[in-house]
Amino acid sequence: MKLFSNTIYSLEKALDYSSLRQKAISNNIANVDTPNYKAQDVSFKNLLSNEMNSQMSANRTNEKHFEFTNSKRSNGSLITKNDTAYNHNGNNVDIDKEMALLAENQIYYNAITQRISGKFNTLQTVIKGGN
Repeated sequence: MKLFSNTIYSLEKALDYSSLRQKAISNNIANVDTPNYKAQDVSFKNLLSNEMNSQMSANRTNEKHFEFTNSKRSNGSLITKNDTAYNHNGNNVDIDKEMALLAENQIYYNAITQRISGKFNTLQTVIKGGN
């Protein structure tokens, strides 16, 4: 039995995405002067695909039907940008872009936490009986 609704589960996954993206951006900023360091980012498309595949299941009603393989989640959502080099030392971290991404991710995280807080406040109100 699920304790919370699908909305809270989706918000939890959004927080996971934001956390993973925060780590990638922080690593990029920390390695801005590291020779040959390549920037990393989180691919939302890959993350969404992995989540959808990990939850998919199907029953075969006929032996001629194809089997569905349930692929487990890998770290395929974290991608490294190997095709560019902005600095003379082979590093491709653009500090201005990373700082903008950091601010964008912070706004996204704040919006998700406010939304999940509102959901829990609604649950608390229901449990108390509307008082």
